[in-house]
Amino acid sequence: MQQIIIIGAGFAGMYAAIAAAKVRHDQGVSPEALRIAVVSPEPHLVIRPRLYEQKPETMAAPLSDLFNALDIHYIRGRAETIDTAANTITVVDADGKASTHAYDRLVLAAGSHLFRPGIPGIEHAFSTAQLDEAVALDRHLHALAAKPSTPARNTVVVGGAGFTGLEVATEMPARLRAILGDDADIRVVIVDRSASVAPEMGAEPRPYIEETLNRLGVESKLGAGIGSLDGKGVTLGDGEYIESDTIVWAAGMRASPLTAQIPAERDPLGRIIGEADLRVPGIANVFATGDNVKAATDADGHFCLMSCQHANRLGSFAGHNAATDLLGLETKPYDQPSYVTCLDLGGDVALFTRGWTAKVEVTGADAKKIKQEINTVWIYPPKADKETAFAAAESVRTINY
Repeated sequence: MQQIIIIGAGFAGMYAAIAAAKVRHDQGVSPEALRIAVVSPEPHLVIRPRLYEQKPETMAAPLSDLFNALDIHYIRGRAETIDTAANTITVVDADGKASTHAYDRLVLAAGSHLFRPGIPGIEHAFSTAQLDEAVALDRHLHALAAKPSTPARNTVVVGGAGFTGLEVATEMPARLRAILGDDADIRVVIVDRSASVAPEMGAEPRPYIEETLNRLGVESKLGAGIGSLDGKGVTLGDGEYIESDTIVWAAGMRASPLTAQIPAERDPLGRIIGEADLRVPGIANVFATGDNVKAATDADGHFCLMSCQHANRLGSFAGHNAATDLLGLETKPYDQPSYVTCLDLGGDVALFTRGWTAKVEVTGADAKKIKQEINTVWIYPPKADKETAFAAAESVRTINY
């Protein structure tokens, strides 16, 4: 029996498994001859793009039925080591028991984690980067209702004015009022070292974002950043102190530490510099995907981002290529020429842009409808039947937004 092991059950890992299973099915290879195995602590897909919302504990979609329908083997546990010389990985389960698994092809789709810089007191900050962290923030917010009304209780500071920081900050006023009451004197402050909000999106969307922040009463403290935290508030880089019981860090991600166990070149985010078919240079039987790879999306100098939009397609290519390569078939070069964003700005407002220059196409309630479609339909796993799942894997590999 030959085996493809996929580390990770996030967007990239899920679609890698589906795409590999499709190749196996299309080539008439039995699951007994080619086993496709997914390694993750739990058999579910965390809907990470929605963790800024309320009730984050509901943002996990089960994958067991999908895996069973597609004859995908599931290994419960956390991948701890990768030995590319021996072609094995070590998995540790919840009880601490280690097991070793051999692979013929490996797909690294282990995701990413929040980067917490060496800011004094950063351990006091919450985040929405992982499911358990988002749940902890939500519980903390609800616990505020039992505290006396003070400026610290009523103030949330968000570190980072990028995509994630903006979605957290603009969701927060309504979220806090639902907990503390409509009469609560809510203050939300977004802080960033950059001179503007959403610096990576460019100039065109900025006026609409700034207008929305003003309408919601979300303050922007730019050009200074967070200098330190003390559990009672934050000190900004310019010396200003803001009392706050709730600081949310939303500035920067890094690839899984597992990427460092593979002898390959990595970018400053820890992502492996992948070949065109997402193979790891110099290691013919290992593919990197999702947040673990830096790959060109087109011939114009653009590269994939740490987003589910790229992870879905990257995963489908990686799984397809791992399976076709193992079966002696030709691999396909990854590409993703189209790029869109849909930024939630709280309430019934969102912002939809197209292209790397972030050309604004839809705003307000119409954009919100698109965001809701993305958040409740597009990013969820396909139905647990072969025809639907295989079509979904093919679609994310060919769709142009």
